[in-house]
Amino acid sequence: MIRLLLILLIALLVGTGLSLGLAYDLGYIRVSLGNYLIETNFWVGLGLIVVLVMLSLFLIGLLKRFRQGTGLMATWVSRGNERRARRRTTKGLLALAEGNWPRARKLLVSSANHADTPLINYLAAAQASFESGDHDSVDQLLRQAFESTPGSSLAVGLTQAQLQLAGNRLEQALATLLRLRKEAPHHPFVLKLLKNTYLRLEDWRELSKLLPDLRKRSVLTEKELDDLERQVWHNLLEQAAADCERRRKEDPEATLEPLTRLWDELPRFVRRDEYTIRDYAGLLARLGDEGQAETLLRKVLRNHWSDELINLYGRLEGHEPDEQLIIAEQWLKDRPNNPELLLALGRLSLRNELWGKAREYFETSLRLKRSRETLAELSRLNAHMGHEEASIKLLMQGLETDNGLPELPMPRA
Repeated sequence: MIRLLLILLIALLVGTGLSLGLAYDLGYIRVSLGNYLIETNFWVGLGLIVVLVMLSLFLIGLLKRFRQGTGLMATWVSRGNERRARRRTTKGLLALAEGNWPRARKLLVSSANHADTPLINYLAAAQASFESGDHDSVDQLLRQAFESTPGSSLAVGLTQAQLQLAGNRLEQALATLLRLRKEAPHHPFVLKLLKNTYLRLEDWRELSKLLPDLRKRSVLTEKELDDLERQVWHNLLEQAAADCERRRKEDPEATLEPLTRLWDELPRFVRRDEYTIRDYAGLLARLGDEGQAETLLRKVLRNHWSDELINLYGRLEGHEPDEQLIIAEQWLKDRPNNPELLLALGRLSLRNELWGKAREYFETSLRLKRSRETLAELSRLNAHMGHEEASIKLLMQGLETDNGLPELPMPRA
């Protein structure tokens, strides 16, 4: 309204000026255009020029308004597309959660271009394609995810690795994770997925190299790490023992160097682990070096008592069986009522051909703990000593114990 009044005021002033100017003759204006000649009074010509200028200004303003209106229209259309993309993305994610894979993929892909976070759309669509069995589309969608968002390499790579693991494509998953580890060497989830991959590939050597980082980055709980470390070294020891067995087949005089060298490579705290010691000593005995296994267990049992290790100790034939028995009897002074030690002493007595002493140790152990193992040893000894009735009785007790038979009336012989 103000602008209109201003224009009318200017027009009034111009008109007034022209009417006053007409009283003074300042000449005329002549304009020649080709064959046309325009001639007018000076004041009239001036008025026409002013009108043309004002008309030009008006047209320029009109054009600006039109362009602004077009921009507003484009903004309105863009916002509408974004609202629809958000709705379709939400529906797509719901479909994904509900397991409707084809619908999820369709909604997520169709709304990706106008979505606030297209990366999420493409990653979720890749998962939907994988679940629906359309594995050919997975790599394409992951590539679109990477191209849609700068700096998304890690997120896309982790999704790719998880899908490869889920599809049992272990070698491809390993390649993806090794690339990601170069990009983010200390990322906990990368380390965890790499650990899972090595486990499934049974690559114990590479997994052993990964253990320090797993512990340093607290990827697993302490118990999980201890169990994993024990599993890793157990399998590596088994592999070394198998290597020794292959060498022995080719050369009966071959040493146990692969196994003993690996034992020396173990971290100190692992070599103190009771279960790892048991595994190593058992492997030495299996490969025929019971003397070295006995020496190891003797050193361990002096400082760290273990019923499981003393059981194994009683099964071994050391370099000097008589000295082995004497050492074990010294341990009995501190543990007179330990059934596992008494069982081991009975076996060591048998190895030294001390039949009566062996029987006493077995009977004492059996009074403290009725174990199937002790029953079997005492029954076997009685049979060889001519006490067949006692042997059969012990065997029957063992059978009843093993099979969990209830107490029932029986006929007397």
